[in-house]
Amino acid sequence: MTADFDVLIAGGGLAGLSLARQLRFEHPEIRVLVAEKRRHPAPEAAFKVGESTVEIAAHYFHTRLRLAAHLRSAQLEKFGLRYFYPSSDNRRIDERFELGPTDFPPVPSFQLDRGRLENFLLEEARNAGVDVIDACRVTGVEFGDPAHRIGIRTGDSSRAVTARWLVDATGRHGLLRRKLNLNHAVGHGANASWFRIRRPLKVDDWSDDAVWRGRVASGNRWLSTNHLMGRGYWVWLIPLGSGSTSVGIVADDVLHPAARISRFEGALDWLREFEPQCADVVADTRGDLEDFLALRHFAHGCKQVYSAEGRWALVGEAGPFTDPFYSPGSDFIAMGNEFTANLIACELAGGDVGRRAALFDSTYLRLYDAFLRLYEKQYPMMGHAEAMTAKIAWDNACYWAITALIFYQKRLADPAFLTSIEPLMRRFFVLHARMQVFLRTWSETVPPICAPGATSVVAHDELRDLQAALGEEPMGSEDLRARLEANLTWLERFAAAWRAAAVDSAGAEIGRLVPVGDVAPVDLGALRTSAAVPGSAVRRCGGSFQGSGSGSGSGASSRAGADASWSGGSKSQP
Repeated sequence: MTADFDVLIAGGGLAGLSLARQLRFEHPEIRVLVAEKRRHPAPEAAFKVGESTVEIAAHYFHTRLRLAAHLRSAQLEKFGLRYFYPSSDNRRIDERFELGPTDFPPVPSFQLDRGRLENFLLEEARNAGVDVIDACRVTGVEFGDPAHRIGIRTGDSSRAVTARWLVDATGRHGLLRRKLNLNHAVGHGANASWFRIRRPLKVDDWSDDAVWRGRVASGNRWLSTNHLMGRGYWVWLIPLGSGSTSVGIVADDVLHPAARISRFEGALDWLREFEPQCADVVADTRGDLEDFLALRHFAHGCKQVYSAEGRWALVGEAGPFTDPFYSPGSDFIAMGNEFTANLIACELAGGDVGRRAALFDSTYLRLYDAFLRLYEKQYPMMGHAEAMTAKIAWDNACYWAITALIFYQKRLADPAFLTSIEPLMRRFFVLHARMQVFLRTWSETVPPICAPGATSVVAHDELRDLQAALGEEPMGSEDLRARLEANLTWLERFAAAWRAAAVDSAGAEIGRLVPVGDVAPVDLGALRTSAAVPGSAVRRCGGSFQGSGSGSGSGASSRAGADASWSGGSKSQP
């Protein structure tokens, strides 16, 4: 029996269309069908979250998928990640401590209008010879050998097609996750709501203060992914190439119950309480509201994502999903597609991919678990300028030094290389997990800084060098292993530096949570928020604000402003 197609991709969103494009470029002989439920062209500024990219996804789209011309002409280059911590009642952005760059980063990333990009990818796929059916749905799957049988319904007509491989790119719907009982519960309880405003909302216009405006003299703050941070929440503002602005609220379920942000009016009332300056801007532009969507408990796990025996794969949100903070969704699309394309090509070429699939599956889920640790139990510290600046610097350093470097160097889907660095990765994951406990404990022990000031992760020379090194020429395996080892050694020194900073403010006991021994610490320089606050006196919030408390999340007691309190709570243990 000859299958109709080598690969059927169920779902023609960003993950599915990107995989189709990758397969077409790398293996043009592979016959691909994409079955997409939406009718195309899709609306621009669509409902989908995942509009901001960071380095792995940006490189994947820009270079691997050869989308540079589209990204430069139809999307927006991103002015880095930017964070504003709480101060007073959050009515003046120039009074908030700011963490963000003053120039475009050395390695580019982009803000994506998902509707615009997916329309482009679908038409490009068709023009390149990929079979695409839109406005259809997959009605059933019968696994078989040598081919699977998949039912497709379009309007009033139904048909069955056969394919050697089935890739689930159906998003949260999770066609195979449900069929094969692959759902896996996770403990990260956070909710989100988001909407689009049909005009730019530029944070640069939120203050007339000359000093504040002069820090980013280009007036390009609005091109960043801007985060308004508070205890148990963050609010995003993301500009889109279509001229719209995406606004989202992501909040801990205990501190800020989902019911408060599940409707636009409720979300606006919530903004009035916690982010009143943003609320005023949104209220003034509500006539340009394009859409609104809310999602409860968006994080979900998955027991397995690749099967050599079953010849199936899950990509994008059809597999596991962590959290939108740090914009990892499109990174996991890139990494997942890399594994999937490699498996399909090897198997179709006659290779036995059983061990390869098992390695890729464990690696992907291990990365997912590492990313999930960035968020689980961490939302109460979101408004803590000192500990969160340390966390953001640490998390970015780990990303640039290890994960992104492996991807940029095209070794993520290299089984021999992955096996060779297994001892190094074990050390890295242990350090990473322990540092998350340390950072959370620090935030629970010391009241946060509530004062204006500014710094940037890439203002630190060694961190900027780590990011810039992603753009270096390809390395041989031995040189790359040596670089990863050197980077991990530097991360241990970076961890020691944050340990010393925490001991200064929280006491010696907290130092035992950092498992790096007696190593020479890195000079943190301006990453110390206390050093970045003008003047000699650092103002801290007072009182007894529980870092891991509970409650309804309503009222001033949940706001991490200067009149709120922040202290102790129980100490977390590794």
